[in-house]
Amino acid sequence: MDWDKLVQLLVNGVTLGSVYALVALGFSMVYGILKLLNLAHGDVLMVGAFIGWGVLNWLGGAENPSVAVWLLITLMVLGAMIGSGFLGVAIERFAYRPLRTAPRIAPLISALGVSFFLQNSVLLLFGGDFRSYDTDLLVDVARGIDWGPLTVWVIRIVVVASALAMMAALWILVTRTRVGRAMRATSFDREAAAMMGVDVDRVIVTTFFIGSALAGAAGVLIGLAFFQINHFMGFNYGLKGFTAAVVGGIGSIPGAMLGGLLIGLIESLSVGYIEDFTGGRLNSAFRDLVVFTILIVFMLVRPQGIFGKREVKKV
Repeated sequence: MDWDKLVQLLVNGVTLGSVYALVALGFSMVYGILKLLNLAHGDVLMVGAFIGWGVLNWLGGAENPSVAVWLLITLMVLGAMIGSGFLGVAIERFAYRPLRTAPRIAPLISALGVSFFLQNSVLLLFGGDFRSYDTDLLVDVARGIDWGPLTVWVIRIVVVASALAMMAALWILVTRTRVGRAMRATSFDREAAAMMGVDVDRVIVTTFFIGSALAGAAGVLIGLAFFQINHFMGFNYGLKGFTAAVVGGIGSIPGAMLGGLLIGLIESLSVGYIEDFTGGRLNSAFRDLVVFTILIVFMLVRPQGIFGKREVKKV
């Protein structure tokens, strides 16, 4: 076995999985509160990626930034989080809240409409060309950890560390704060939480803001790690994030984290080894088939996911 290749694929998988975990967290948070699949979540990620790109160019671009590189990346992430957070709040207010008591199919159709609206709006504003973060000009991507078979680019260290820090902050927020207790109470029983004095509407808005902010941050991290963004990227990353949420147990925060890392590792390893096994006859697009096959298997065998619990139907 080529151990050098295995270690490198594991590093790539952790990088990709960290991004998927951030996206999956948004899906899980919204589903846990509203039992709603926010199918526009991936496109919120895409908008966040374009906000980060806009901040990058506003501050001089990657070739000649007007501020320090670390401050520039921080401002890009913060700008994307704030912009995407408020976009998520707007989507909840105008697309989902009026349909909160409607049959479940209505919010799903509304979510699809929001997804197409965001995609085509960005297409009209920026065109269909790929936009580059020019990460190779922003930082020395070849610099980082180089120890034996392990080579980790500095930008990937930044991506993984940022994603883990945001996941840890979310975990502390949900488990150790008053806002988190209100979220957990609303998730468990919305009507009972309202009767106990919890402002359910405020909890839902907060949940959408946090979940969308994480998606916006993921969009910037994708641009930094993989250099290019486009108006259609939200569809693919949204589906992968949803798959990660289902695998880990949708509605479970630890499940979303674990599911994201698992999907990232499986995708990376499939790209690295399936091509070798088939003699190079399959291109890297085959990894999508592997990921979505996993989704189908989990839906058939364990639909509640790894950390999820099977719902008990009352009669």
